[in-house]
Amino acid sequence: MLVTVLKIVSVVMAVVGLTFSIPIGAAVSCGEWAVIPAFAVPLAASLALAAVVLPLTWKRGSPLSIRGSFAVVALSWISASLMGAIPFYYTGAIPSVVGAVFESVSGFTTTGATNVADIESLPRSINLWRCQTHWLGGMGIVALTVALLPILGVGGFQLIKAETTGPDKGKFTPKITTTAKVLWFIYFGMTLLHALLLLLAGMDVIDAFCHAFSSMGTGGFSPRAASIAAYDSPAIDFICSLFMFLSGINFTLYFYLFTGRFAQIRKDTELKVYVSIVLLAGFSVTLIELGGFGSFWTSFRYSFFQVISVITTTGYGTWDYTLWKPASQMLIFALFLIGGCAGSTGGGFKVIRLTVLAKQLHNEIQRMLHPHGIFTIRINDMPGRKDIVYNVSAFFFLYLLLVLLTSFASCLAGLDVFTSLTGALSMVGNVGPAFGLLGPSYSCAPLPVSVKWVYCFAMLAGRLEFYTMVIYFFPSYWKK
Repeated sequence: MLVTVLKIVSVVMAVVGLTFSIPIGAAVSCGEWAVIPAFAVPLAASLALAAVVLPLTWKRGSPLSIRGSFAVVALSWISASLMGAIPFYYTGAIPSVVGAVFESVSGFTTTGATNVADIESLPRSINLWRCQTHWLGGMGIVALTVALLPILGVGGFQLIKAETTGPDKGKFTPKITTTAKVLWFIYFGMTLLHALLLLLAGMDVIDAFCHAFSSMGTGGFSPRAASIAAYDSPAIDFICSLFMFLSGINFTLYFYLFTGRFAQIRKDTELKVYVSIVLLAGFSVTLIELGGFGSFWTSFRYSFFQVISVITTTGYGTWDYTLWKPASQMLIFALFLIGGCAGSTGGGFKVIRLTVLAKQLHNEIQRMLHPHGIFTIRINDMPGRKDIVYNVSAFFFLYLLLVLLTSFASCLAGLDVFTSLTGALSMVGNVGPAFGLLGPSYSCAPLPVSVKWVYCFAMLAGRLEFYTMVIYFFPSYWKK
């Protein structure tokens, strides 16, 4: 199994390395010649590694087991994060190793918490790479590898199950490689459309792709210190709001849309709940902040942008929500706990899990009133399986446990309780900004080194939905 794991991880690193060609192109176009080796060296090294490993392992190795699938995905994400940190450290954009790794992990996990205080001083190609990590991590680097290289001959379905989000993971085409290709094709097309609209709205090419990468990956990195607020454009606000919202939807529904299976979309329970939450929270904040903004349109513009940014865990900002009224801040905090839909690029607990728990609560109340009744949850107009409830309950426990442990580690390092708790929720949920010392107007640069390492683990665990990162701590994983 070790040989198979080594083979796949080396290929994943080569695929990530090849994407360095995009910031290299940006560096050439901007005349940033000194930056090019920071991308060219790891690109060449990753290709050389694959060139050595693949011939030696091509016909060797055992079939990939479930244990091996978890190991491949975890090692792939850790390797990609370490390789992604090289340009930050090599160029001196982030002079510390932990800072560079933190920025890379935050990028790939689409968290968007930045370690850079002066973002606009960075080379444009470095800022493009920061945003590009969101795009790669949003749909999944292992999924990209499976889509591009089905000839690997391994259990692609097990790999993608260990990387994708949501309690019920499946495929909508007969082959998982086809499913991965379809998802990435839709993702790529939507990204190009987003970038084109931003170009028409007044951004230049690099800024347009930076924000398209971040919005579609629901990450939140921006080449501007003030984020989207720097452009002060209603058109840009609307375009980014739209694509953040779309990126928070299960991408399987876009496949149904393009193939004319509209009935599947109409009966999707999670989509209905997601839209309802966005509308309810958006209009509530709009009305609460109406007096402060002075007009309904202005309040609507900033409120809905921030609501969508937080629930999709993108983390863009056009206004500092910590300056809003307490009721608005409470709603924003509640959105931290929800996140986007399963199968989207958004992080968080996921709307479908919240829906399952709410439906199960209703059933338990009904059972107390009617002890002999038979009750079941219904998802997408069909009876839900009992194992979904068990899965969500276990996930909820693990989610809270990791948040509490991360908060405790932050408190040990000297952070206050409020910052530690909201910061842990943000990192585990891959949201980005939090409250207190980690609010949208602050960077993570002053955090203690120990907290940054803990946050790196929390971000990776949150993006891979815990089991892929914590399963190694259970003795049963190592038993045959």
